[in-house]
Amino acid sequence: MTNSFQARQKVRFGEPRSFPAVLRASLKEVLFPDDPFGEFKNEPFSRRVIKGFQYFVPILDWLPHYNLNLFMYDVLAGITIASLAIPQGISYAKLANIPPIIGLYSSFVPPLIYAVFGSSKHLAVGTVAASSLLIAATIEEVVKPQDNLELYVDLVFTATLVSGLMQTVMGLLRLGILVDFLSHSTITGFMGGTAVLICLQQLKGILGLKHFTHKTDLISVIRSIFANKNECNWRAIVIGVVFLAFLQSTRYVVGDLKKGINPLSIQRLNFDPKYIYAPIKAGTITAMIALAEGIAIGRSFAVMQNEQIDGNKEMIAFGLMNIIGSFTSCYLTTGPFSKTAVNYNAGCRTAMSNVVMSICMCLTLLFLAPIFSYTPLVALSAIIASAMLGLIKYKKFYHLYQTDKFDFLICMVGVFGVIFISMTYGLVLSISLALVRALLHVARPPSCKLGSMVESGIYCDIEQYPGATGFPGILILQLGSPIYFANANYIRERILRWIRDEQKISNSKGAEVEFLLLDFGAINSIDVTGIETLVEIRKSLLAKEIKMILINPRLGVMEKLMLSKFIEIIGKESVFLSIDDAIEFCKFSLKSMSSV
Repeated sequence: MTNSFQARQKVRFGEPRSFPAVLRASLKEVLFPDDPFGEFKNEPFSRRVIKGFQYFVPILDWLPHYNLNLFMYDVLAGITIASLAIPQGISYAKLANIPPIIGLYSSFVPPLIYAVFGSSKHLAVGTVAASSLLIAATIEEVVKPQDNLELYVDLVFTATLVSGLMQTVMGLLRLGILVDFLSHSTITGFMGGTAVLICLQQLKGILGLKHFTHKTDLISVIRSIFANKNECNWRAIVIGVVFLAFLQSTRYVVGDLKKGINPLSIQRLNFDPKYIYAPIKAGTITAMIALAEGIAIGRSFAVMQNEQIDGNKEMIAFGLMNIIGSFTSCYLTTGPFSKTAVNYNAGCRTAMSNVVMSICMCLTLLFLAPIFSYTPLVALSAIIASAMLGLIKYKKFYHLYQTDKFDFLICMVGVFGVIFISMTYGLVLSISLALVRALLHVARPPSCKLGSMVESGIYCDIEQYPGATGFPGILILQLGSPIYFANANYIRERILRWIRDEQKISNSKGAEVEFLLLDFGAINSIDVTGIETLVEIRKSLLAKEIKMILINPRLGVMEKLMLSKFIEIIGKESVFLSIDDAIEFCKFSLKSMSSV
């Protein structure tokens, strides 16, 4: 018994922490998992102030070390993405049904704001197709642009403000966890479905139609094409398909693009209760989509350079550029994949490339904007359709199907929900299905029977490693999730089923299950319902003359088990730090061993 006594001394039964201490630790893990202020410790006050400013305003960190060599790379990258920003700005403004000049404005002011507050070296700021179409579809629920363009544009600016405020607040409150609920499968499906929708919307320009539906679902688009088939222009069709010299072949062009930089639009923000629902809805949805897309893209390019970006700082940067953008005649901006990829491949070194792009856009607005007035709509439609085809990730769909059928289902619900119902409902359905899956994992957590590998002595899942062997009279189970009210009943039933199955095997070998060892190493939390469930399990086990043993409870779990007196119920001698220690203890009490 000396060995077992020594094993028990290794388990810490300290005084539970106070509630403020537990709350502080929990909030730190939830809001600051990356411990962003850890490097500030043990620094003089003046140094902490400087680092604080550098943390919240990243340009203060990298600008003092900036040099001419870096600037040469950023100039080339900035000019390159500016050349892409002009057709994209006009095209995506067309998707949002706003004057094309606003699309150019949106590549002037927001990039300057991001260069100051953004943490990514590679992200290029601009408008995106999905948010443009979503804003249009939502604002048109209360006012059509052809009926009152000025009011329509006012509401677009208001939606941009709402989006920026939400993004900024989320960043300040460190609520990046909310964006994590937009799974990769959901984003892939939503973007794919949106790309199809946008391509369908371009049929108006490619077919030369003057009248077209304002609805975005597939059925409405098909009906509109057949209803207005007499308006089809064969010249526009030929030009759109084969990319010929369309400047002389079509009379429908972008329209007037006046010289001059962004006028102030703060006075145009509209909070009329009659209309405010639409901007709030559009701003809320696009805020989440823009954050998920922009942060994911920034992280993907940062990983290529073995770097990291701070998602919460990105939220603040996106929010500020949209707030200020709404005051300066801009609509929603984020980090588009195509522009960021071009920026990265062009060799950008810092966020200065966004400043260069902004300067180029300023010069364009001051001197060159009228030239783009003669851009044919059919050309813009072809440009948009071509860009959108690249967003339909066929290989990614197949990869999801091969890897995880449920992820594939989530993705397809997003695709077909967007195409056949609407963008909003498609996104909601895909998110809902992803949440259902997450809840199923919570409500039906995994558990497994552990055995020992003879060669190494490592304990592993017997189902995964059939060569692992158990111990007569001892059942070792590993639980793989927190024990909550949502899964407590399932865990009880599953453990009792493990007991029944093990008893059948043991009886066939002339032995009985005498000890249940529960590996708590992977359980990081437990609630009152979970503790009551453990009490009920223990009672069921005692009726079968089986003793419960706990192995390696985590700090938070141990504290709750002590406060609830559960440790007193089972006895401190029934808690061990390792499986080996527990087995050594159990061997002294096994009836089969005692009878030998």
